[in-house]
Amino acid sequence: MKLYISDLHFYDEKSIKLDERNFADVREMNQYMINQWNATVKGGDIVFVLGDLFWTKEPDEVNYILNRLSGKICLIEGNHDNRWLKKPGINLDRFEWIKTYAEFQDGDFNIIASHYPTFCYNHQHLVNEDGSSRTYMMYGHVHNTQDELLVNQFQNITREKNIPCNMINCFCKFSDYKPLSLEQWIELDAKRRSTL
Repeated sequence: MKLYISDLHFYDEKSIKLDERNFADVREMNQYMINQWNATVKGGDIVFVLGDLFWTKEPDEVNYILNRLSGKICLIEGNHDNRWLKKPGINLDRFEWIKTYAEFQDGDFNIIASHYPTFCYNHQHLVNEDGSSRTYMMYGHVHNTQDELLVNQFQNITREKNIPCNMINCFCKFSDYKPLSLEQWIELDAKRRSTL
């Protein structure tokens, strides 16, 4: 199964306050996120992390977490991942691949995977015979900030013009730190955006 998540920020003390994550410290946050990941991800599952996996420069800290996460990991590199990716000693064998951008199939759907929300993405206009969209733009980076509200406004305006626009923010806090399938993200995203 393909699963998606973004902006975990393991070891990022600042994210606890900025994202209003309900943890006392990074140790508690890291352990909770590991537990949530492993409760969801099975051995053969592939998790697409849409950037900003770690906030540390210490290879031992990165490897400690990587060795505890179930499944296969594909990383879409985020703006903070350069802090640790190039450090000697990181177990890069833990990743199936690391890219800055990717396009692939998930069942009958085209997936555009990027750390950054892309307003005009490849295959955006492809639809099925019934008019339903065939492409989803999966992203991270903006967490739950004012920028995310602007992304929502853009989608609403675009859809009013009868242009398909399916962008899903896979911010880890939205899914209670669990990697989710495309179908689960579609359902969660629709509920979340309806309340904005």
